[in-house]
Amino acid sequence: MSVPVWLWFATIAGLMVLLAIDLFIVDRKPHEVTIGEAARWVTFYVGVAILFGLGIWFFSGGVYAGEFFAGYITEYSLSVDNLFIFLIIMTTFKVPAIHQHKVLLIGILMALVMRGIFIAVGAAVIAQFSWVFYLFGVFLIYTGYKLARTDHNEEEEEFKENVALRLVRKVYPVTDGYQGGKSFVRIDGKRFVTPMFIVIVAIGTTDLLFALDSIPAIFGLTKEPFLVFTANAFALMGLRQLYFLLGGLLNKLVYLSIGLSVILGFIGVKLILEALHTNSLPFLNGGEPLHVPTIGIEVSLSVIVGVLAITTIASLVKVRRHPEAVKPVPTPSDHL
Repeated sequence: MSVPVWLWFATIAGLMVLLAIDLFIVDRKPHEVTIGEAARWVTFYVGVAILFGLGIWFFSGGVYAGEFFAGYITEYSLSVDNLFIFLIIMTTFKVPAIHQHKVLLIGILMALVMRGIFIAVGAAVIAQFSWVFYLFGVFLIYTGYKLARTDHNEEEEEFKENVALRLVRKVYPVTDGYQGGKSFVRIDGKRFVTPMFIVIVAIGTTDLLFALDSIPAIFGLTKEPFLVFTANAFALMGLRQLYFLLGGLLNKLVYLSIGLSVILGFIGVKLILEALHTNSLPFLNGGEPLHVPTIGIEVSLSVIVGVLAITTIASLVKVRRHPEAVKPVPTPSDHL
């Protein structure tokens, strides 16, 4: 897939315009995002992603369009499980409802920039060392195994500050409470950061950790950096509104982790098969490719959609029959 430089810049510019419109419309008057408003925005972003995928199909063919849609659905579905962590962060830092959208928007914008760097590095490594797909495949299978063993019902999850947050606290003092929507303030001539800034960094850096499994996963579906980046971008852009739309439904997706583990394991196997099919490791089959079956994008897309559908239906049936199976909802704690 040949993507000219101007198309890269045009795509990034278009994404920035969408984010700017979102920020201007929603945050010009800070308010609590309603279910109806969130639903309209989710529909809008999903619609834009579908139009983008259709554009890829029209100009570059069905294979690349299938890779984009498979990558987009995978990234979006992996992000849904991460929303529970965002809920924990919002609750832990007691973010006012009227400012939660801004926190998610800026935090995810930070994550998008950092993911872009990840993708560029990953594409460069893959171009030089094809055997890295063996590592990606094993890593995804291991991640899927760990995710399948996760039990969200054991006890309430707590957010633990990462290195970036601890560094911010060492460099700047933090105000005792929120200062409206401000991230920085001056008090008696001294610069302070507000809890708003701390939460934004928490969202951005936490999402970057999520990229450690999502980026290898999407590279297992497409080798095209342009498709990897745009699928990530559209998934992240629609993530904020999905946070508000799902609301109470989020903790009812009790089998989501199992479904995602199956998807990660499936993509891991797909990567290893493709690595064997194009093998160049000298100690394996004398550096010659092995004649093993590979998994096409049509099958991949069908498996991903099917697993997510089964997971969602099974989760809703489970909590309807056994209400006690619902994931515990985080409660506020004094973290500032």
